[in-house]
Amino acid sequence: MVGEEGAFVLGWDEVLTEEELSVTLKVLCMSEEEFKEYKEQDGWEDDSEEEENSSLSNEALSRLKAPCKKLLHDSVLLTLGSYGSDLKAEQDLLNNKEAYEKLSRREQQALHVRYGQKRILHQLLELLR
Repeated sequence: MVGEEGAFVLGWDEVLTEEELSVTLKVLCMSEEEFKEYKEQDGWEDDSEEEENSSLSNEALSRLKAPCKKLLHDSVLLTLGSYGSDLKAEQDLLNNKEAYEKLSRREQQALHVRYGQKRILHQLLELLR
């Protein structure tokens, strides 16, 4: 469901792997009985009409059902915890011209990537409140 890398791709305005995230949340938030019933359907029938109308824009994410919001919120916290530093530390380093210039070009680029990823994750946390 999640693809080869086992990750979902989030952008500033929407989930870029929305089908995978949508199905994953749907399955993980089912009761055992609902899951058995869903699994017994012919080849996991397409809920195409439902899914066509369920884009995972930022607005739609903020309207998820409580169990899905909690699951996604906890997942974001776990992901943020996997980083070696927090968003503020990245921001401080970006704002400290002297320290920033001591970084190699590759370290500067990595800093920008990490900072952007963390900002998106923090934005997602706000949407899930």
